[in-house]
Amino acid sequence: MPLSYTHGTVHEHLACRRDAVVFDVSHLGTVRCDGPGAYAELQEAFTNDLDKIAPGRAQYTHLLTPEGTVVDDLIIWWVAPDEFDVMPNASNTAGVLGAVSGVDVTATRCVLAVQGPRARELAATVDPRFGEVGRFRVTRFDVHGVEVRVAGTGYTGEAGIEISAPNEVAGDLFERLVEAGIEPAGLGARDTLRLEAALPLYGHELSRTSTTLEAGLGWVLGWAKPSFRGRAAVEAERERGVRRHLTGVLGADRRPLREGATVLADDAEVGELCSGNFSPILERGIGLGLLEGDLTPGRAVRVRMRDREIPGVVTALPFVTKAS
Repeated sequence: MPLSYTHGTVHEHLACRRDAVVFDVSHLGTVRCDGPGAYAELQEAFTNDLDKIAPGRAQYTHLLTPEGTVVDDLIIWWVAPDEFDVMPNASNTAGVLGAVSGVDVTATRCVLAVQGPRARELAATVDPRFGEVGRFRVTRFDVHGVEVRVAGTGYTGEAGIEISAPNEVAGDLFERLVEAGIEPAGLGARDTLRLEAALPLYGHELSRTSTTLEAGLGWVLGWAKPSFRGRAAVEAERERGVRRHLTGVLGADRRPLREGATVLADDAEVGELCSGNFSPILERGIGLGLLEGDLTPGRAVRVRMRDREIPGVVTALPFVTKAS
């Protein structure tokens, strides 16, 4: 899982926006939950409401602390009526296993994310069924006698699929996708792509010191279901109002904005950037922060990094919409 391959992060980023790339995202975890009690257990543990979907679908959700902060953000693949693949960030797999019954199968499989406006078209030349997996749909089928699981998910802001394949066939599958014209891309481009798309990342915009509502992700809170872990704390936060808001900052020039930089509005510190980098599409520095105050798009700000300040402006999110 390199940060980049031969041509570098900017090249790989633009290839994803304009064509198709494949990422090795096997650092994600997989906790397999099955049996007649799996549905009820997941409903109680995670914020989103599985009743909004059905078997054969995927759902983005959060695992919270009892205090309402974020343990992890993850995707649930509802593979069959009593079978779920819960996909946490790998460093948080233990936390998920502490919240639900399940088996950690992370070490048995690789996950390949094919992303970009031509992702399904080119993946279908390897196996036509790859091209048939719709957005947030989940399926499984045999490829050369080995079962793979495929979901219409990803974290780049572009269309695409993610393929969970057993270790013994994953290398060959990766090579076949590359031979089909899909360029390999590293984790550097995956980060700049998700930042342009304003997708919060665990350890940055989401953490045990921030909340779902602060990140602007209230839609993943299943208020219609009886309960979920951390619900009382989140209800209290909703009633009193959110102090910080996920805010986008667009720099005035090509200098990358950086995580940890202080943001100032009218000489007052309003918070720090949780993520920052250079946008290959906008050719400007961009950053996301959990910032205080009424910072509407167009508001002038300054970003203080070490011994210099970069002028910027608050901007609507996402920074970039998908090419397709």
